[in-house]
Amino acid sequence: MSSFNLRIACVMVGLPARGKTYISQKVCRYLTWLGIKTKVFNVGNYRRKLHGASLPHTFFDPHNSVGEQHRKEAAAAALEDMLGWFDNEQGIVAIYDATNSTYQRRKWLHEKLTKQDILVLFIESICQDESLILNNIKDVKLSSPDYVNMDPDAAAVDFRARIDHYQELYQTITEEDFTYIKLINVGSQVIINMIQGYLESRIIYYLMNLHIAPRKIYFSRHGESMYNLHGKIGGDSELSPRGKLYATKLPALIRENLGDQSLTVWTSTMTRTIQTGELLPYPKLTWKALDELDAGVCDGMTYEEIEEKFPEDFANRDEDKFNYRYRGGESYRDVVLRLEPVIMALERHENILIIGHQAILRCVYAYFMNYSHEELPYIKIPLHTVIELTPKAYGCEEKRFKVDIEAVDTHRAKPAKVIHPTPSKSQLPLNKGEKLSLKLPAGASGEIVKEALSPILPISPKLHPRGVAVKDNGKSSGGLGNTTTIRKPPPPTNPNAVPSKATEETEVSTLDLGDAAVSNNQKKA
Repeated sequence: MSSFNLRIACVMVGLPARGKTYISQKVCRYLTWLGIKTKVFNVGNYRRKLHGASLPHTFFDPHNSVGEQHRKEAAAAALEDMLGWFDNEQGIVAIYDATNSTYQRRKWLHEKLTKQDILVLFIESICQDESLILNNIKDVKLSSPDYVNMDPDAAAVDFRARIDHYQELYQTITEEDFTYIKLINVGSQVIINMIQGYLESRIIYYLMNLHIAPRKIYFSRHGESMYNLHGKIGGDSELSPRGKLYATKLPALIRENLGDQSLTVWTSTMTRTIQTGELLPYPKLTWKALDELDAGVCDGMTYEEIEEKFPEDFANRDEDKFNYRYRGGESYRDVVLRLEPVIMALERHENILIIGHQAILRCVYAYFMNYSHEELPYIKIPLHTVIELTPKAYGCEEKRFKVDIEAVDTHRAKPAKVIHPTPSKSQLPLNKGEKLSLKLPAGASGEIVKEALSPILPISPKLHPRGVAVKDNGKSSGGLGNTTTIRKPPPPTNPNAVPSKATEETEVSTLDLGDAAVSNNQKKA
């Protein structure tokens, strides 16, 4: 990864209870899902480790010199660890989670980081909606380690006083020569300045899609299909009799758990997912991007047939299931790339039910539940089961509802040992010094497609926003030289809809956000 020679520090800015940690965790999870090595450094955790958790609000008083010194020590310790992580673990994006609410603190961080050739992106969260602040205090802050075993009312009073201390010296970011984004009232208005390079553009685009409105996300595989019964992969088969029965039971299950709330159903373009959702009384959308992983020449075969006909390919897939690409088909890695616009749409919408396929739902589930690429291909997504995820500040709450209808088990556990095919006796060397020659059957000689530790999306800093002149200031980086303000419209009903230009002060489409951001039906073969 170090060969990319790109390191970015996302430095959070904002008063307490403005969602900085929520944003930090979301960005970290998104980039990690894309294979970009990312880590959050929370200064509050360093402060608790160095000076304890149960500190009164007076500790944060700017006139408390001892408290100020202790807070500086925590900030310095977090920064030192962050720099060490960049150097020793070849990190790409670090997120420095703290208030960083004064010009002086931001200048100190900017100087320290740029001296190490680390690009700095400030992310400021501004909230003027009192109800959002109160909800954040109630839902997140009062359950933090700072207020363990403390009366909630007393904790709320103390935390309010802490906010007042920070407010006394708070300085919103206005530094014209800094790269930054301001998210106002959870992104209802966005201000960006001096954005440089492709990866920063991706982070900005992701942040613009976030919201914190309460919602639920449901996942269900299609009902059992005829191909499931016969152990075949891929195809476009219809539901089995048991699969059709599941489709009749699904509406009642959803209604029982969702009540009268609105819901949109997303399916793939394949027969089995559309049949499963036919009886649901909700608006429906089909996504080509939700189609099952393309098995290429192995489509329609059983695993036993693949092992017999293409033994080396079968072993390769067991060796690295995430990166293995079927000949003429896809890998899980390819699927993650084509699912990125689906993730963006999920982040900006409310209640959604996805009726999908095993590989697809594994990838989406892994994003929300923070699974690694190694774990992702082995996540259990059983048939005739509804998974309910409720996004929270630091993760998702999960419930699973099993419908009492039998179905085949299509899960293949990760093998303890990968066995590659052995040569026949006629292929063994006859004389000393002869090399072993193993001739494999022609056909689906699939590949493990991966550069070592490479991210799924390109992250080169040499890519600039389309149509934006590169400013020659002695650095090989371009950017948006002027501050750009964008007012976000309400979430569209159609996840593929483009915001009206009338709602934007500057057209966002001039940013080169990549093909994955504008197309939901491309596959990388």
